[in-house]
Parts: sequence; C-alpha cells; structure tokens
Amino acid sequence: MSELSIDETGQGDPEVVFSEEAHRRNPLNSNMSPNVIMLFGATGDLAKRKLLPGLLNLCQAGLLPPFRVVGAAREEMSNDRFREIALQACDDFGRRQFTVEQRNNFAKRLSYVNVADADAELLANAVGEAAKELGPEARCLLYLSVPPKAALGLIDLIGEAGLVEDSRIIMEKPFGTDLASARKLNDAIHTVFPENQVFRIDHFLGKEAAQNILALRFANGLFEPIWNRSHIAHVQIDVPETLDVGTRGSFYDGTGAFRDMVVTHLMQILAFLAMEPPTELAPLAITEEKNKVFRSIRPIDPANVVRGQYEGYRDVDGVDPDSETETMIALRCEIDNWRWSGVPFYLRTGKAMAEGARIISIAFREPPQSMFPAHSGVGEYGPDHLTFDLNDRARLSLSFYGKLPGPTMTLEKTSMQFSRQEAESKSDGLEAYERLIRDAMAGDHTLFTTAEGIERLWEISDDLIQSPPPVEEYPQGSWGPHSIHQLIEPDTWRLPFARRWRG
Repeated sequence: MSELSIDETGQGDPEVVFSEEAHRRNPLNSNMSPNVIMLFGATGDLAKRKLLPGLLNLCQAGLLPPFRVVGAAREEMSNDRFREIALQACDDFGRRQFTVEQRNNFAKRLSYVNVADADAELLANAVGEAAKELGPEARCLLYLSVPPKAALGLIDLIGEAGLVEDSRIIMEKPFGTDLASARKLNDAIHTVFPENQVFRIDHFLGKEAAQNILALRFANGLFEPIWNRSHIAHVQIDVPETLDVGTRGSFYDGTGAFRDMVVTHLMQILAFLAMEPPTELAPLAITEEKNKVFRSIRPIDPANVVRGQYEGYRDVDGVDPDSETETMIALRCEIDNWRWSGVPFYLRTGKAMAEGARIISIAFREPPQSMFPAHSGVGEYGPDHLTFDLNDRARLSLSFYGKLPGPTMTLEKTSMQFSRQEAESKSDGLEAYERLIRDAMAGDHTLFTTAEGIERLWEISDDLIQSPPPVEEYPQGSWGPHSIHQLIEPDTWRLPFARRWRG
C-alpha cells in the first residue's frame, strides 16, 4: 500500500498531457502491467460520479500504467457516443478541470461493447482489440459496477469469453444479505475466479483518513502502548447521514441500515481500530489481522441493538406501507480477546439524521482517583477523547483537561486539533475509488475485504437477522430514537459534539 499524491506526478501542471511512454516509465507504475479496464455498468450512476472521473484523474496524474477502458452496458451505442457520455460525466462530477487536449487524450483510450445479449465472443473481441494496442504483457481489470444479481450472470459471461486467466475482478457491495446468501455468492464467484483474483471494494477503506488510523497507531510510540483495555474505556464509530432514502425506496426497503452500512463499512473500520500490529505493511499480513478481529467479535445480541425508522419512511415510493426496515441502527459490539476484553464498541448510522458525519471517537479511562477538589471541573465534560473525522478534511482531535488561568485550580476541557489541510505537505491525495482501482491493478489486497471476513461478519449477525428488535420511529433531523441513550449508558454519544471543531 504505497503513499501516493497528485503533486508527485505532474498533475500540478495543467498543460501536461501524459503519453503512453510517460505512463510506462513512471516509477510509481513499475509494479503494474498494462491494463484493459473492463467497466461493466459503464453508463450507471457510480461509473459517472466516481469511476470515469477517477480514471481521468489517475490518467492525467500519470498514476496508471498504459491502459484502455472498455465500457460495457445493456444498450446500443457507438464508441464515440460512449466517449461523449464519459467526458460529460467527468465535467459534471470531476474534482478538476482539464484542457481539451487532456480530455481527448483520455477519451481516445475508451471504447464500448453492448452486453445485453450476453455474447461472449463479442465481449472477448472487444477486450482483445484493446489489449492488442497495449502489447503482450496486457492483463485485464474487470470492474463490476452492477447489482449482485447481474454480477453473477456477468461472471459466467466473463468465464465463457475466456477472460479469467491473469485478470482481476472488482466486486461492489452488497456481498450477500445473510450468511447463506454470502456463501452462495462466494461459491458462485469461486467457480470462475480464485479468491486471490477477487477484490471486494469498500470505499470507506480507501479514504486517506481511514488509512491514517494505521499510521497513527503503528508509527507512533505515543499511542500503541495505550491502545488496549487498560487505557481505553469504549470506542464509538458514528456515521449519521442527513439524506433520506430519496428515490431508492424499493432497494433500501429490502436492505436497511444494518446490511447497507454496518456489515460493510463500519465493521471494516472497527477492524482497523482493533487489529493487532501486523508483521509488515503488506496485504497478507494486514488481512490476516483484520480477519482475526472478525473471528473474535462475539455474536451480536439483539438486546444490544436499537433499530429506528424515520417518520414518513413508509410513505416513500417503493416502500412497504407496513415496513419494518430500519433506517437507523445503533448497536454494541464486544471483541473477545485479551486486548479488548470488556471494552464496548458502539456503532451508529442512519438516514435523515441531524448531521452528516463520519466520526471515530476513542474514550480513555479516567484516573482511578482524583486529587483535585470538588467543583474544580475534573470529569465535568466526560473522559479524554481521541477523535478521527473520516470526512475529506481528515481532521484529528485529542481532548484533555487543562488549568484555567487564575488564582484557583479550576480545570476546563480543551483540545489539540489537526487537519490535513494545515499540513506542510500540500499534496492532494487520491479519492477513495481512485486509490482502490489503482491498488487492484497492482494486486494489492490491503484495503479490500475477503470471503472469509465477509462470511464471518454475517455469521455474527445471524441472531440479529433472525430476531431483530422492533423498529422505533424517530423524527427526521434528529439523532434517532431516545432508546439509543439507554443502549450506551453510563456512557454518552459523542455526536452531537458539545464543542465544535475549530474552523
């Protein structure tokens, strides 16, 4: 997992147009072969918002080896029409503005194939034509930006087209809806692809702030010695959203907050927080430590779960009028190992809530005895906290008690705060999908999930799925049902913050 930034590569010069040879010679691409990127679902929302703009950015930054993109969807169109759609998506959703020459430099590497008829020969020819332009060392990256039901049919089509050997495949969530469906999905994938060629993507792990957890823990003698049950009282992972389900009512009603967010994103972040030090910064070592965490998580007790549903959800198009699907969930997890025994991990996420945030908050144990007099302020604002903001600003805060100036020993809660934007290094990091696409090309599994890990998470979720507590209604724009406070007692939720981040 290499550290990459845009400024290292020439992105800062708006006039640079990278040639095939420049891509080939870039030392950052030395471990990657030329790639045909087969993008299934190429006209879908994810492709337009993230994947195509991300590929343009990586191309112009010189962070890809020589490549071609073959877009695939279930509609008839010419190569030129697909190029128009791709460039329009880059204009609408891209983070940067590029010159006409730069955009054309990217567009000429795009082509299109219609997969509506599941024609294996047509698919093989489209990839073969693109690979011919890259030379004999070219390999294939297959990105399935499609729902799981469509993905299984495409996997069979890929096998029939003879595109499996020496290729890699990126799968989008959901990775099943329970243990049985996850196993069925994995078995279907493994009949065509061995596990080492499969990359299950979780864009949360591609964020710079999420990876900074590893840096903070394992590169600093200040934190790792106290990263255990003796010094940490509890951990919160809190990802509320202000958006409601919008036009996705039919999809969401069959999924819910737990399947959509907890089994995928929040549990992966939990593993980064709780894992033991890997033997090296390498995919296999990190994956093994993450899976050890998953194996150590106790089955989720439905009594330690609050499920909420925002007011008006049942009136959304596509939603069952009697729906019991949760739009918010809060739960308590316990990790049954020496490092974390007795330390609760509280997870919360939901739709139509008071704020949109992605916060990890680590509460340190308070001193067992205080020498300070009553009313000095010690303990008045709760324990010391280390807080990660996983949003793009990548902020970090360490709160603690300090003395107020004056003649009396009166203490107040203060904090040290850091934002990536304040760092001396101004290089612009990659977006999550950009990093993960590039890592998959390089065969780096560090930030991806595994079949073993996914199946274990569904296994510990089985009691909750079989016997979920009833949903409780909550007002839109709130923090959820009142019972979330009883779930966490005697602790309290960190969101909403009593004191805001500094500007």
